[in-house]
This record gives sequence, structure tokens and C-alpha cells, in this order.
Amino acid sequence: MRVALLTYSTRPRGGVVHTLALAEALAGQGVSVDVWSLARGGDGAFFRPVDARVGVRLVPFPEIDGEPVGARILRSIEVLAAAFDVGGYDVVHAQDCISANSVPRCVRTIHHLDEFTTPELVACHERAIVAPYAHICVSAAVAAEVEQQWGLRPTVIPNGVDAARFASAADDGAGRDSWAQGLGRYVLAVGGVEPRKGTADLVIAMAAVQRTDPGLRLVIAGGETLFDYRDYRAAVLKAAADLGVDLEVLGPVEHDRIRPLMAQASVFAFPSIKEGFGLAAMEALAAGVPVVMRDLPVLREVFGDSAVFAATAQHLAEAILAASVASDGRRVRRGRNLAFAHSWAAAARRHIAFYAAL
Repeated sequence: MRVALLTYSTRPRGGVVHTLALAEALAGQGVSVDVWSLARGGDGAFFRPVDARVGVRLVPFPEIDGEPVGARILRSIEVLAAAFDVGGYDVVHAQDCISANSVPRCVRTIHHLDEFTTPELVACHERAIVAPYAHICVSAAVAAEVEQQWGLRPTVIPNGVDAARFASAADDGAGRDSWAQGLGRYVLAVGGVEPRKGTADLVIAMAAVQRTDPGLRLVIAGGETLFDYRDYRAAVLKAAADLGVDLEVLGPVEHDRIRPLMAQASVFAFPSIKEGFGLAAMEALAAGVPVVMRDLPVLREVFGDSAVFAATAQHLAEAILAASVASDGRRVRRGRNLAFAHSWAAAARRHIAFYAAL
């Protein structure tokens, strides 16, 4: 079996992490797999090393200063479409709306549903759902949304998690890192400052947290994105300054450093307003870190009683304070067990069966 997995970037975002891990797990089970991606801004490789058994096909995509988001999306589709060679693949599997718009016939994993206002993005999102001939979702909640809105019935194949990598950071001291220790005591959020990640509510919550515990900082990592969130980011950072929130925005973090950064957090905060699975939160559970998250149906489905759910910024603050003072050992153990139950090998086996049935 020859499979092409397509993604839109070489940089660390959830969908890209998923694509690389799935490709490696497929290769480990004898599938011939290539990963195709746009290489933005001169990138020469993915954000981390990739198993040599996986073919890497990077398509140069130079940046254009001042290019509007809509134009950049259309150019992304055109550049990837012009470069992609469909010949010889039994399955072409797109992981996002850009790559699904770039190929004539594909399988699509719908990680989550977005709500866009930019016309080009609205059209891209719609075509990337209705055009593929087969669909996968990483959670039943998102699959139900797809069925309700489009009448499609995706197959549910949950994410895997590299649980051992994050667990070892907490268990054997491998995660001790002077750079992370220099951050002090902190609540960690991953995904950058953007609307879907619920950063504005987290800043409000942390203002309340720090009135009680001024030594507990907020650290936000990640944030590599195609979209222009400058106005939202500026508003959130202004709100943090006005509220006196002790905040450090790290931006994208090197692959080798995300593990100690995760392991040394007091609490992992996950206030997203839209998610498909919650991979970063699952990695935090593997590291033994208490997780506080937005009360969403999809997160209830995936995390069950392994996380604490909060519906409002006030509830988020209360849950963060409680978790930072006294972690629930039983919940932490349940969380680690849950993370280890989601293996990439199992996800790959289910993908192989899905491909074979097409």
C-alpha cells in the first residue's frame, strides 16, 4: 500500500504533529508513506526529525510581505496542487482544508470545524468537507457535527499520543531543564494567543488567580499559524497589562524543549472554544500535570474524569487555583493511563483497515 499524507506546514501545530506521528506509525507497520507539505518562508525541514522510512516531499512556498489571508490561502492551494504528483499512490489523505483543496480526489481527516468570515476561507472550508470521497474524525463529537451539518458519516479514529516521551520527563528527571525552571511556577497554555484557543478568557482567569497566588505565572507557548491574529493578540496583551497579569508569551518552542516545559508546569490550561481532540492536553496528562479545560462536549468525550472542566473564566480561575495547590493524585493517574491508552500504533492499524476498505 502506498499512501500520501498531506499537510499545510512544516511548523508545530496539532494537525502537523498528527500527520508526522501517523506517517511514522504507518511506516512502522509496512506502509509506504510520503508526507507532502508546503515549506513556508524557506523552511528546509519539519520542526522535528522524521523517521527515515517516511518520504518527505516539501514544496517551497515563499512569503509575500503584506499578503492578505485570503490571497495567501488561495496561493497555498495553487502551489501545493501544482507540485503534488498523484501517480502511484493508493490513498491520498489530506489533513486540513488547504491540502484537501489541492488534490482532485482524497480522504480527509476533519480535526475540528471552524467558522470563518473571510470569503476564500469559507469556500475552502466547505469544499474540503464536501469534495473528499471519504472522511475521518478524531472524535465522535466532531463526527456528529459533520453529520448534522452536511449529512456525511465520518469514521471515528482517535488520535494517538506519544505518552512515553512526556511521561519520562516527569518520571526520571529527564525533563529537568534550567530554561524551564527559570520560568518559576507557571500555568502553561499551548497554541499561542488566538481566538480559538480562548486566550482572552484565560487572561481574565489568571488575573483572579494571581490575586490569590501572585507567584503563579501564565506562560503561553506555540502560536505558529497561517492566520492574522494581530488585532486579537494586541487586545489580549493589553488586557493582560491592564489587569496586571504576569504573562510570558514564548512563541513556538523547540521540539526538544516542549517536553520539559510541559512536565514542569503546575497546571496545564486548555480553554479552547473549539477542538477536535485535545492532543496537547493529552500530552500534559502523560507528563502527570493536572489539566483544566473548557467544558466542551468533545473534551468531555475524550477526557472524561481525567481533567477538570470549567464553563466560565471564573470557574477556570477557581479550578486552576485548586489544582495548583493540591493535585488530585487519582485523577493524575487516570490521566496518565488515558494518555497511554491512545497509541499511534493503534491509530495506524485503524487507518490501514480504513484505507483497505476504500
